[in-house]
Amino acid sequence: MHLADFIAGSVGGAFGVAVGYPLDTVKVRVQTQQRFTGVWHCILSTCKEEGIRGFYKGMSMPVTTVSVSSSVVFGVYRNVLQCLCQLRYGSQEAPPAKLDIFLSGLAGGVAQVSVMAPADIVKVRLQCQTEPYKVTDKQYKPKYRGPIHCLFTIAREEGVLGLYKGAGALALRDGPSFATYFLTYNTICGWLTPENQSQPEWKVVLFAGGVSGMCGWCFGTPMDVIKARLQMDGMGERRYRGFFHCITVSLRTEGPGVLFKGLGLNCIRAFPVNMSVFGMYELVVHFLRPVS
Repeated sequence: MHLADFIAGSVGGAFGVAVGYPLDTVKVRVQTQQRFTGVWHCILSTCKEEGIRGFYKGMSMPVTTVSVSSSVVFGVYRNVLQCLCQLRYGSQEAPPAKLDIFLSGLAGGVAQVSVMAPADIVKVRLQCQTEPYKVTDKQYKPKYRGPIHCLFTIAREEGVLGLYKGAGALALRDGPSFATYFLTYNTICGWLTPENQSQPEWKVVLFAGGVSGMCGWCFGTPMDVIKARLQMDGMGERRYRGFFHCITVSLRTEGPGVLFKGLGLNCIRAFPVNMSVFGMYELVVHFLRPVS
C-alpha cells in the first residue's frame, strides 16, 4: 500500500477547504433556502446580517474531516489504480487505461462517504442556521452551538442514522464526480506534458486541477442539491419522506432547473479549490514518495 497518497491527499484536502469554504456556504444557502434570489443576494444578505464570520460557519469540522476524507479518496484511488494495472497488465507501473482511472476514482469517491456523511450534515446545518441573526431577543440561543454540539444533537434527536441523512445522494454525487475528476486531471496532464517529460509542469498541474474540479461538479451538482435538502430536513418541519420523494417534490415545485442550483457557483469555487488541492497533493507526494 502506498501511504504517501493518503498523507498528501489529507494535506491537499484541508488546504482546499480553507480556500473555498466561503463560497461553499453561499452555495448551500442558495440550494436550500428559497428566500435568496441568487448568489449575490445571498452574499450581500450574509454580510449584512452576520458579517464575515457568517461565511465560515461550521468550518472547523470540515477542515478536519475533509482532510480525512480526502486522504481516503486519494489513497484509495491510487492503490485501486495500481491494483488494476497489476491485474490487467502484470505491472503496477504500466500506463493505466482511461477506464482504469475512471473506476479507481469511482471507488475513491464512494469509499469516503462513510467518513464524510456525518461531517457534511453538520456543515450544512450550521451553514444554514441563520435564525439567531434575525431576531432581536439577545437571550435567544441557536439550536446548534457548534460542530460537536450539532453532531450530538442530531444523534440524540434523529438517531445515529440521522447523521447519514443524504448519504445515498452523497455517494451518487461523489462516485461519478470523483471518477470524472481524476479522469479529467490525468487526461489534461497527458495532453499538456511533452513526451520527453515524465511529470507535468506545475502550471499544468494547477490548470488541470482547476478544470477537473469544474468538470466533477458538473456531474455532481444535481445530487448535491438533493443531499443538502435531505440533510436540512431535520431542522424544522419534515418535508421529504426519502430520497425519491425529495427529487419528486423539488422537481414538481421548482422545475428541472432546481437540480442545477449553485452549479455556476460550484464551478467558480471549484477552480481555485482544486487547483490548490492538486498543487499541494503533488508537492507532498514528491516530498514523501522516496521514503514511502
